[in-house]
Amino acid sequence: MFGLTFEKLLLIGIIAVFLLGPEKLPHYAAQLGRLVRQLRDMANGAKDRMKDEMGPEFDDVDWKKLDPRQYDPRRIIREALTEDEPVKPQSAVISRTGPNPDSAYLQRKRAREGALTGPAPFDSEAT
Repeated sequence: MFGLTFEKLLLIGIIAVFLLGPEKLPHYAAQLGRLVRQLRDMANGAKDRMKDEMGPEFDDVDWKKLDPRQYDPRRIIREALTEDEPVKPQSAVISRTGPNPDSAYLQRKRAREGALTGPAPFDSEAT
């Protein structure tokens, strides 16, 4: 329950007795009980409303799968990377053939050079 052990709850109770005093403690304990009961009723009401709105699909949902504590980004990335076919290991041999003629850099460079060597653009409608 929120990481509270019996010893921690006992310590909180002792501090509450000293801070509130024995005459006010029953009143505040009753208020705490009412608050916990209201929160539990609100949670059950939300659960019932969700059951009503979702209909029969409510029972088919795997709630453990949607638990945020199950979210592990490292596991998700690892699974996403291993879904595809395994990548072939690259050899240690370095290619000496030169740059790829179809690389994006060389294509942009050729386009710039072609634009500079051709005639200047002319717009007949320009003033």
